[in-house]
Amino acid sequence: MKFIAHRNTFFPIKAEKSGVKWSEPKIILCSFFAILFPSAVLLTLPVFSVTGLSFTDALFTATSAISVTGLGVVDTGTHFRASGKILLMFLMQIGGLGQMTLSAVLLYMFGQRLSLRQQALTKEALGQDKSINIRRLVKHIVVFSLIAELLGFIFLAIRWVPEMGWQTGMFTALFHAISAFNNAGFSLFSNSLSSYATDPLITFTIASLIIFGGLGFTVISDLRRNGASGFRHFQLHTKIMLLATPCLILFGTLMFWLLEHNNPNTLGQYNLGQQWLVAFFQSVTARTAGFNSVDIALFSQGAFFIMIILMLIGAGSTSTGGGIKVSTFVVVAVATWSFLRQRPHVSIFKRTVPSKTVTKCLAIIVVSGIILSLAMFSLMLTENAPFEQIMFETISAFSTVGLTAGLTGNLSEPGKYIMIVVMVIGRIGPLTLAYMLARPNPTLLKYPEDNVFAG
Repeated sequence: MKFIAHRNTFFPIKAEKSGVKWSEPKIILCSFFAILFPSAVLLTLPVFSVTGLSFTDALFTATSAISVTGLGVVDTGTHFRASGKILLMFLMQIGGLGQMTLSAVLLYMFGQRLSLRQQALTKEALGQDKSINIRRLVKHIVVFSLIAELLGFIFLAIRWVPEMGWQTGMFTALFHAISAFNNAGFSLFSNSLSSYATDPLITFTIASLIIFGGLGFTVISDLRRNGASGFRHFQLHTKIMLLATPCLILFGTLMFWLLEHNNPNTLGQYNLGQQWLVAFFQSVTARTAGFNSVDIALFSQGAFFIMIILMLIGAGSTSTGGGIKVSTFVVVAVATWSFLRQRPHVSIFKRTVPSKTVTKCLAIIVVSGIILSLAMFSLMLTENAPFEQIMFETISAFSTVGLTAGLTGNLSEPGKYIMIVVMVIGRIGPLTLAYMLARPNPTLLKYPEDNVFAG
């Protein structure tokens, strides 16, 4: 059987020698585990951690790093040696760029060409259609990532080198630049970035890295190609991201300030300007980054709810972030509005969204809802914790955010494995798992239509 790839469909591959059928989701998942398990084993070694880790805790930490989640069962700054922190940076970089992208980079570095199969896998992992020049796209992704992380490193070093000295300051700046751009949320400080809540340089540098990492590599590539031509020449996906991203940030900032500015445990301890700065940072980081500048557990119920919404929406497709994705949320919201107005097509910026894309977005939300429901129910059976805390932590893991309301550090052994599964699914995508279970079998057969009463 020949290998055929389409960006919205997975077709089976038959290995020539073994005769085993492999699909793109299986290959992507296996490549994920091929990096995950050896990394977990390494983290159990004394050379990487101060006191050593059990395999479960090492697997949890490695999963959190490679899925760019940031949830931790141990304190990153104090528990890991320098070698362990470097390994975490390596895993965060792999998770942010994607293992398929890095595989392509290594092959190109050694002068090798990607096979059609490898090209198809890389395009699928990056959400690209078959017409894209994968070599050029991979090059742009790597160059942009390195430039963004370098600039972030420089600005963070300006603050931390005078404070900590050259060696510690530069290492801290590099670690946080990589963690922020890849939306990982790992911090070397025990209280994340709470000590720098009112520091504009740290806040805006970290927030900028998170935003650019969360836009998506295809958006950055489109901006580079068509930025000089104006907004109307951008692809529809780019237009959606450029409009929805600041709207979500503004919405989160405003809601956090309104709900928390009188709370003495969170924003109420700062002056007005500092309150807006902290609210802005929490709005940005809640969407998939996982840093916090105030104690999340001290937020009011209303702020908790807003944070859950932002985490669930997440970042952009083909980005370093997670969630159901901004474009998915926008398409479903517009599709609902179009239905209520009795319009036959879903149109955004004078472009019609294909019905197949609308169906795919609906499928993402439904599958995500099922996975989250099963995960939350499982955690209710294994953990003695309030429902809102379980919901928050589960959505944080699924959306690869990494914010915690205090449950992660107290998880039972079964609870840790449940969260590991949720983080893996959140990073590879719920539809990847669904495709593996459903075993797609495309057909042109169409039966007669009949009505179903709904609503």
